[in-house]
Amino acid sequence: MAYKRILLKLSGEALMGKEGYGIDPGTMHEVAEEIKAVSQTGVALAIVVGGGNIFRGMRAEQQGIDRATGDYMGMMATVMNCLALQGNLERLGLPTRVQSALEAAAVAEPYVRRKALSHLEKGRIVIFAGGTGNPFFTTDTAAALRAVEIGADVIFKATRVKGVYDKDPELHGDAVFFPEISYMEVLSRNLKVMDATAISLCMENRLPIVVFNLREKGSMRRAALGESVGTIVRG
Repeated sequence: MAYKRILLKLSGEALMGKEGYGIDPGTMHEVAEEIKAVSQTGVALAIVVGGGNIFRGMRAEQQGIDRATGDYMGMMATVMNCLALQGNLERLGLPTRVQSALEAAAVAEPYVRRKALSHLEKGRIVIFAGGTGNPFFTTDTAAALRAVEIGADVIFKATRVKGVYDKDPELHGDAVFFPEISYMEVLSRNLKVMDATAISLCMENRLPIVVFNLREKGSMRRAALGESVGTIVRG
């Protein structure tokens, strides 16, 4: 095994499929199947899910909502996505727990680091909802923070493209692909891998990031087994 413990970062947009909003059931099922394939390798797996398919706090001010309130709304959206993912994983026979940094006692455990570690040690998949529990921080930062807290060996960042490019390959046919890139180059080039706070936290803790195409079947499992998949970001 290349890794013993992985933190998977899923964007909310990854769950939309071809829909313009919300959760596409077919896409969610495919994502759950990919996660199952990784889980079957024996790796301990935790997941952070974004909420951009439902609401983005950064757009709140355009709708007459202050940014802090908008961010809390976005955190609530992540809880919805995490519950949907949990349901799909449990239908595949995978034991899961949802822990939320935003209090949602009726549907999720509160985030407690030691409890999360206990779940992972017992072979359960832990899904972290509610971001960091604070406004003005993205779920990218939440992913980096949780990864460090649980002692993950790597962050897997699932995207819609092969990996990291010098510009958006969906908009630019001449975009250059990077099979490997440093944290500092990501920051200096302002590449949209994760936000600057998340990248800095990973750099400080020497936590590598593997960026790969979620839509490429089997890519997540191959990355978990140490095969060269997508882009690796490290020092």
